[in-house]
Amino acid sequence: MSRLKYLLLLLMLIPFMSYSADNKKEEQPYGINLACAEFAEKNMPGIYGKHYRYPAPEELDYFKKKGLTLIRLPFKWERLQPRLLGYLDPVELVRLKDFVSAVEEREMKVILDLHNYARRNINGESVIIGTKGLEAAHLADFWRKLADEMKSYPNIYGYGLMNEPHDLSDSLTWFEMAQAAILAIRKVDMNNTIIVGGNDWSSAERWLQMSDTLKYLSDPADNLMFEAHVYFDKDASGSYKGSYDEEDASPYRGVERVVPFAKWLKENNFRGLIGEYGVPDNDDRWLVTLDNFLSYIKNEGINATYWAGGPWWGKYKLRITPDRGKDRPQMKIVEKYLYTDWGSDKQTVVK
Repeated sequence: MSRLKYLLLLLMLIPFMSYSADNKKEEQPYGINLACAEFAEKNMPGIYGKHYRYPAPEELDYFKKKGLTLIRLPFKWERLQPRLLGYLDPVELVRLKDFVSAVEEREMKVILDLHNYARRNINGESVIIGTKGLEAAHLADFWRKLADEMKSYPNIYGYGLMNEPHDLSDSLTWFEMAQAAILAIRKVDMNNTIIVGGNDWSSAERWLQMSDTLKYLSDPADNLMFEAHVYFDKDASGSYKGSYDEEDASPYRGVERVVPFAKWLKENNFRGLIGEYGVPDNDDRWLVTLDNFLSYIKNEGINATYWAGGPWWGKYKLRITPDRGKDRPQMKIVEKYLYTDWGSDKQTVVK
């Protein structure tokens, strides 16, 4: 082929090419879930300070010192918007904004994680979106209003549309819910990243079977990130009911489970996040599995937030908030992984 014909061919292909962040390195932080604002989901709205609360500003300082600068903040739809299509609760909104401001003061980033499993508590009943009059339009309305309130904060890492959708009705797919929410957000905010969790508990292992269609989502701002979750026990639930041996664990269990998601991201030129992962404190072999997992996703350009830190965890064996000033066992592995580069080895693809 002559040089002239080659140049003409390139010019013809330019409108159909997609570039991943101009092929530049993008440093992506690792971090922690700071849980507590989503607690007591059966008590809605619940009593603040008794059933739930937002993490205190000083609880951020420990993780900032460790170099973990990304906070995933779980919260509940019902508390921020008590009535469907209604106003956001001003008191709850101030609590959320105060926390985001505290994160900003420490030069950290925050993911606003709607921790509702594609459900909403209505009159004491957990109702799946798409049933009993609860519609995608209700979720879209909530996200439009929240994005409008939060869009000016410079440290929003992303809007986490929904934590772990699962066991949905045949009447409405997670794809349809997510698409409605994306378009609603873009009516008021064309800048911040929208983070789309996968279906079926956001399983990384089952991503191709349950979440492959998410690659067809349309975002007018072309700024989506996809979120999967990975746990290393036998049923991948994160409950870790048995011992390391009883859970049939292995040093590379986490790597094996995340590979389908990592391959999907690479094949589709998408950014990815592991929004939840964690191991118990009762066997050092779990730490080997954890280390191998984090090493793999770092090399794949995927960042992650550990589950979980925050107050009120008691003796929860996955907790990573320090006990009386002493680091938890998991921290010696987690603090090794602070950043990854996305985009450094991605190739221009022709659509």
